[in-house]
Amino acid sequence: MLDGKSGFEGEPETSESLRTFGAVLKALREEAGLTQEEFAPRVEYSVHYVAKIEQGKRFPPPRFIERAGAALECPRVLRAAGRHLSRRPGLASWFHQWAGIEEEAISLYAYECRAIPGLLQPEPYIRAIFDGRLPPLTDEQIERQVAARLARQSLLHERPNTAFSFVIEQALISRCVGGVEVTTRLIDHLLRQSRLNNVEVQIMPLRQENHGGVDGLMYLAETGHNHWVGYSEGQQSSILITEADDVSAMLQRYGKLRSQALDPRASANLLEQMRGAL
Repeated sequence: MLDGKSGFEGEPETSESLRTFGAVLKALREEAGLTQEEFAPRVEYSVHYVAKIEQGKRFPPPRFIERAGAALECPRVLRAAGRHLSRRPGLASWFHQWAGIEEEAISLYAYECRAIPGLLQPEPYIRAIFDGRLPPLTDEQIERQVAARLARQSLLHERPNTAFSFVIEQALISRCVGGVEVTTRLIDHLLRQSRLNNVEVQIMPLRQENHGGVDGLMYLAETGHNHWVGYSEGQQSSILITEADDVSAMLQRYGKLRSQALDPRASANLLEQMRGAL
């Protein structure tokens, strides 16, 4: 297990090292005479994903660095550049690991009982969350966080073969964070995202006598090597969970939650009812 100060509430920001890596990658790709469209299939990532890395807006996973090094016949150069990557000064090492895992995951599960999962938050809801943050954030900080969180949501579209599953407490929607207009936009967004082929959204009803989520929120990711990793966080702290026994327990709990929550169709019906009642 690895733990450290929470930075996951704040989205990853671009850094000079990310921009430098992107510039190096672009120069090597162009030197090899490859367009982004020609290069993307060789590293098995989308053109959009490659573009984001070259712009310094996406953290390159280790697998991408290895594939890019092989495709461009310069593995040592890219490995060396990758060693010095950072998202922002002082960001804890556990966050780098989870962010990389999330970006490469072939399955990603999330149970939330505090706020709508970041990958599913529309912009008005994101702003309402950060507007109410304590200690207060400056306008500039809020804008950076909103932009970064919206950028992170591109995973849902960039990874169509990744299975995303979300179990969300009904209370999070009933709470009406940001007011009626924000909640209306939230429900519309949840319904829209739930129609994606790779996304399942399930609502846990307010009344559930046997509840599998009493231990709190959880995130689970399956890597390309079919290993599972867990993640959780609390007040001012976060933890990456890698011990097989602990991850197995989380998978059992998540399986229970999915069985107790409304199925995707019933969840969509409930969301439409809640929208009508606002």
